[in-house]
Parts: sequence; structure tokens; C-alpha cells
Amino acid sequence: MQTVKHKILVLSGKGGVGKSTFASQLAFALAGKDKQVGLLDIDICGPSIPKMLGLEGQEIHQSNLGWSPVYVEDNLGVMSIGFMLPDPDEAVIWRGPRKNGLIKQFLKDVYWGELDYLIVDAPPGTSDEHISIAQYLKATSVDGAIVVTTPQDVSIIDVRKEINFCQKVGIPVLGVVENMSGLLQPLSSLKFKSITINGDEEDVTAAVLQEIQRSSNLLQSVYTYSEVFYASSGGAEKMAKDMKVPFLGRVPLDPGLSRAAEEGRSCFSDGSCKLSASYLNSIIGKIQCTVEASADSSSKV
Repeated sequence: MQTVKHKILVLSGKGGVGKSTFASQLAFALAGKDKQVGLLDIDICGPSIPKMLGLEGQEIHQSNLGWSPVYVEDNLGVMSIGFMLPDPDEAVIWRGPRKNGLIKQFLKDVYWGELDYLIVDAPPGTSDEHISIAQYLKATSVDGAIVVTTPQDVSIIDVRKEINFCQKVGIPVLGVVENMSGLLQPLSSLKFKSITINGDEEDVTAAVLQEIQRSSNLLQSVYTYSEVFYASSGGAEKMAKDMKVPFLGRVPLDPGLSRAAEEGRSCFSDGSCKLSASYLNSIIGKIQCTVEASADSSSKV
């Protein structure tokens, strides 16, 4: 860890909120800014990072320096238990001490080389993996944690616990990201159906879009937005304000981003998910400014 400048945890108290998607796109974005980046997946029982980085089927190699990460690009290396499983469908049924031992090995024995950023994607919750990574990284000056949530209360309730966990173990919270914050799509990409009282469906997309185009020139420039999740308690922004931690921003549900994650590629590489890419870029810029400004002030002291 001595060769790693900045260490950032990506956490969430709730599963299924898009934490690994955010961690992978954060790594892609920083690597795209010519930073040397490592992405460490410590979700021992459900490693999804190899899939989201397009590295399924890859294996770890060992040298006299230690374990070598699997590289997406020359400046983006990845480490995950997913590279160690002979069968991707094989369940990892381990008790806490064995999980903790592997996490320690990942931190101690992986030869990352000189890194600007190490992004650590943790599983949901506040259990063994979190206690271990907090204990080990705190000894090496971790920069802080990004906490990811969705807007609805069923997620917010658990994410409050995650922030409380960070405060108890002394890890700074760099900020909260509200993911899946409404569904945002170009009007031209929508599908329209006519549904009868008997449940019969007919695709009327072509007719509807033709009618919209006939009556307006806005078809290519208008986006539709709908709130998928009901934020009964005010969502992530209110929670962050209540808990006195920074709110970094919102990322909408974007089918293009979902496709990029499924295909293991960056959402910044082309225009296929430009909607979510702009929101992500804004958030990642804030994170980078906070982390690097803090490092500058520490070096002056």
C-alpha cells in the first residue's frame, strides 16, 4: 500500500443499489484521465467486478513481486476472487476468518506498482469484510468512503447505518451518491403499446413516434423523465444533510449505462450512455477535487 497515493472505499448498506457499477465507472473515468488506477473487489461471495470490467475468464498470475492484477488497460488493473474460481457458478461458502485472510492477502501480496488511486468495491452491509478493510486501510491513511444509495426509504434506512459505521471506525465519508434517481430516456428510444382490457398487446411505437414527429420537431432533443422510486423521506440529499456528510449528486437510471456494465466497458468511451456519463463526470470531478485537495493540504503541513 506504500505505492498507492489515494485509497477510496465504495460502500452501501443495501445490496442492488448500483455500487459496483459506480465503482467500475469511477475506475474507468480516472483511468481515462491518465491516472494509474487499481480496482479491488472484496465482495467475496458475489464478485461482479470481473463482469463489469469485461474480464470474465481471466486468471491471476504470480511473480516474485507477488500477485499481478488483471489489466483492462496499461493504467487500470483489477483484483477479485472472481479470477480464482474454477467455475463462475461456484458458491464461495467461507466463514469470517477465511474472508478476512483473503482481504489481507489482497492488500499485502498484490503488486499494484505505483498507483494514483485504489478503488475498493465492498459488499453491502457492515460485517466482517468491512471491519477488516477498515482496520487494514486505516493503518495506511485511507482517503475516505463514497456511499451509494437509491432514493427510496428501504435503501436510505440501511445506508444511514453504513455512514454510522464509517463514523465509528474513523473513515471519512467523502460523500453520498443517489443512484437510479429517476428514469431518463430520449423520447425517440421509447416503446409504445396499446393494451386492451383483456391484456392483449399491440406495438404502436412507429405510429406514435410518427405522430409526435408530425406535430413537433422536438423528437430528437426531448427526454422523458419519471420517478421510479418514491423518496418518502426526501431521498439521499436530505439524508446527507441530516447526517452532516456531503451530497455528491444524482445518477439517473439509464439503459445505456446498464448495457455498458453488462458488456464490461466504460460509459465514457462513446455516446451510447451520454446521459448518465454527464452526471457521473460531475460527481467524479467532485471526488477527485476533494481527495487531491486534501492530499495537497496534508503535504503542506
